[in-house]
Amino acid sequence: MFEVLLSHIENKVDITDEQKNQVKSFFTLKKLRKKQYLLQEGDICKSLSFVSKGLLKSYFLDEKGNEHINMFAFEGWWISDFNSFINQEKSVLNIDAIEETEVLMITLENYEKMMLEVPVMDRYFRILYQNSLVTKDYRLIVSNSYTAEEKYLQLAQKSPEMIKRVPHNLIASYLGLAPETVSRIRKKNSLNNT
Repeated sequence: MFEVLLSHIENKVDITDEQKNQVKSFFTLKKLRKKQYLLQEGDICKSLSFVSKGLLKSYFLDEKGNEHINMFAFEGWWISDFNSFINQEKSVLNIDAIEETEVLMITLENYEKMMLEVPVMDRYFRILYQNSLVTKDYRLIVSNSYTAEEKYLQLAQKSPEMIKRVPHNLIASYLGLAPETVSRIRKKNSLNNT
């Protein structure tokens, strides 16, 4: 259950076996059924979650009840409403499972304790936060300057796993496009590839 997490950590920082065992002690496992919530809007995000198996989506609902997807989290990804988690404020995001999912969860108290007791984890999370900022900046640029087709093709090139595993109506929401637009782009490009 910890293999994916420990491998993810090892890919970013050097960590000893003793430190790995310390890290494991701060987490609890949670299993989610398809469509089960990990977090609902209005609740306080009590844990930062690492996906060890499955797929989640993070999203908010507009005043009409339409979903606007913020991110998808596959195996090896972290997910939370980070503002709610760090500041212990009500969440504006919903997080639920697209597939049967297993997450390793760490509370804010354990997160802070882990940072003090296993200092290499502070460096690990700093690297993650830097990468996250770069990704968010790039996504904003794509969202504001690419055509619908360029958005989809860029996503298909950078994240083919997402295109395979995520339903196309959810990909449309993530890209800020109508489902019909994504269908048209997919059809056009599948004809071009034949």
